[in-house]
Amino acid sequence: MSISLTILGCHSATPRVNAHPTSQFISINNRTFLIDCGEGTQVQLRKYKLSFSKIQCIFISHLHGDHYYGLIGLISTFMLHKRTQELHIYGPKGLKEVITLQLKLSKTWINFGLYFHELNSKSSELIFEDDKVTVHTIPLKHRVYTNGFLFKEKEGNRKLNMGKIIKHTEIDVCDYRNLQLGKDFKNSDGSIVKNDLITLAPSPGKSYAFCSDTLFTESIIPIIKNCDLLYHETTFLKEMETLATTTMHSTAQQAGIIAKKAHVQQLIIGHFSARYTDLNLFKQEAMAEFPATELAKAGKEFKV
Repeated sequence: MSISLTILGCHSATPRVNAHPTSQFISINNRTFLIDCGEGTQVQLRKYKLSFSKIQCIFISHLHGDHYYGLIGLISTFMLHKRTQELHIYGPKGLKEVITLQLKLSKTWINFGLYFHELNSKSSELIFEDDKVTVHTIPLKHRVYTNGFLFKEKEGNRKLNMGKIIKHTEIDVCDYRNLQLGKDFKNSDGSIVKNDLITLAPSPGKSYAFCSDTLFTESIIPIIKNCDLLYHETTFLKEMETLATTTMHSTAQQAGIIAKKAHVQQLIIGHFSARYTDLNLFKQEAMAEFPATELAKAGKEFKV
């Protein structure tokens, strides 16, 4: 059970030669997702040798260009690569209209199932679930309707306690799977060996919270509390907190406060304004509140 997160872009506004807008590639329990798709995302996927074909779902936080202008290009590339696997896209209401109009006017006919799941709830909701992973929205406060996303592994199977199991001679290797699934063992004389006496609790599932563009808001803390890894936007430094409030963004200090109050294990900060040349200032400011802070950087991989 593990999470692997690769940053494809972590800067705000327009793309530049060495500053790419928001996009992240995440693998969690053998599931692969894309979070946001700023302009040039598919080039970044190629650059860091990440497989296009493994992307099962795309989650778009909001309809500002630096978070989704790369989506139509990526969909077109999927078509050119003769993708057959279904693609599910989760994002704000209106995203389907934008993308389907582009496909229609360019006479681009895709050859795979393309499904949009449009979001409009202002409360956290479960939007994706399979047997391994759940994804909930994290309602954020920005100039347009915006969500972050909380990815959680489901709890795994129970662990075999071999020191206890070997004391029960009737338990064979063929019974191990049922024990891992939490089932009791029945002896030939009808007596029952309770599962919790011969197995150990499973490791808790790992979690990752992505908090895109947002005004500083403590309303997200109950949703992201105790998560293993948190990404929180830091467009400005504290010296420009007034501008951050006006544009409905956050400072590095505020991201550190959120991480501290939510008791997360590690904080990643990104979405840096182009006005700053020394990004270490962001790290220093956030670390004053929350020491376990790292800077996002294109190509950088984080593992839990």
